[in-house]
Amino acid sequence: MLTNADISELTELRRELHQRPELSGQETKTAAKIAALMEDLGADEIRTGIGGTGVVAGFRGETSGPSVMFRAELDALPILEAEGPAHRSTSEGVAHLCGHEGHMTGLVGLGRLIARQRPASGTIWLLFQPAEENGAGAAAMLADPALPGFDYGFAIHNFPGLAQGHALIAPGAMNCASVGMRAVLQGATSHASEPEKARTPSPAIAAILPALMALSQGTQVQEDFRLVTITHLSMGEPAFGITPGSAEIWVTLRTRTDASMAALRDAATGIVTGAAEAHGLSAGFDWHDDFAASINDPEAAAIFARAAEAEGFAVSDQSLPMRASEDFGRFGSVAKTAMILLGSGEDHPPLHAENYDYPDDLIAPSVRLLHRVARDLTG
Repeated sequence: MLTNADISELTELRRELHQRPELSGQETKTAAKIAALMEDLGADEIRTGIGGTGVVAGFRGETSGPSVMFRAELDALPILEAEGPAHRSTSEGVAHLCGHEGHMTGLVGLGRLIARQRPASGTIWLLFQPAEENGAGAAAMLADPALPGFDYGFAIHNFPGLAQGHALIAPGAMNCASVGMRAVLQGATSHASEPEKARTPSPAIAAILPALMALSQGTQVQEDFRLVTITHLSMGEPAFGITPGSAEIWVTLRTRTDASMAALRDAATGIVTGAAEAHGLSAGFDWHDDFAASINDPEAAAIFARAAEAEGFAVSDQSLPMRASEDFGRFGSVAKTAMILLGSGEDHPPLHAENYDYPDDLIAPSVRLLHRVARDLTG
C-alpha cells in the first residue's frame, strides 16, 4: 500500500515533471527520466524509443497469465502557463495543462507497488506514450515492432468540472473522434484601390464559415452528433495596400463515431470547394491531429468500474462520451481497453486553460485504483 513517504515523493515528482514539459514528439528528457525511474524500480524489462520517445516497462509474475497495460502520456501543450504555482513551467510557452504529468506520476506510483509485490501471474506493462496531444503517438507505437502485445489496456484521465471522488465510465463510446482540416484558398492579389481586379477569397470565406458551422448538430450522447469548430483564419498579408489573394481556414471536425467522420469530412470539403469554385479560387486540403473515437471494451470497462467502486468512487456514465478526443482509443485495436475519467473538482480550471494544474490530491486515489485493477487481473 502507499505510504505517506510515497505520496510525498510522488507529489514532488509530479511538480518536477510539471516544471519541465516537452511538446509532442520531443519528449526526450521526460522519457529518459521515466526510463530511469523504471530502472530504479527494478522493472524486468524496459523498452525505450518506441514510436519515437515511448517507454514501456514490464513487471512479470511467477506464472503465465494476462498481459495488462496501463498507459500515461509524456507530452505537454504549446500554451503559456499563467503565473501562480511555485512549480510553474520553466519552458516558456510550453506547459502541462492537461494533467499528463499527473498521469505519469500515477503510473510511477503503480510501479512502486508492483515492484514491492510482483504479480502472481501474467505481466504488467507500464506504457508511457509520446504525442498524445496531436493524435500521432499511439499509432506510432502500434506500428513499432518493439511494442509488446497486451490482453488488456487501461488509462485514467482527470476531468475538471466533476467533483473529486466521482468517476465517469461506460462501455462503448468514451471519447469522440476528431480531425483537423486545413483548407487553403488561392486566388490573385491586386492593389487595394482596385479590388475588382483581384480574385480575393473574402466573399468565399463569408459563405464558407456559416456553412461549416451549420454542419454541427446534436450532442455527444446522440449517435449522429457532429461539431465543427473554426480554430484559425488568416487572409492575405498584414498590409493596407493589397487586396488579399489567398487564405487559410483551420477547422476541427468532431463526431461520436469513426463511421460518421467520413461523411462529415466530405461535407466540409464540399462546402469549401463549392465556394472556391464559385469565386474563381482553387482549394487545397491537408489533415492533422487525427484521433479515432475511443471505445471502451465492455469487459474492460466493467473491470475498471468495479475497481473504482471498490475504491470508493461514485461511478456514473452521465454525459458520455467526452467531446474531447483521446489517442488512447487506437490501442483498442490490439487489446480490450477502457478509459475512466476521475473528477478533478467541480470548480477546477478546465483542461488546456492557462491556469490549469493537476490536483496533487488525485495522485494517491489514482494509484490505488490502478493497483486494484492490476491485482484483480494478475493477483
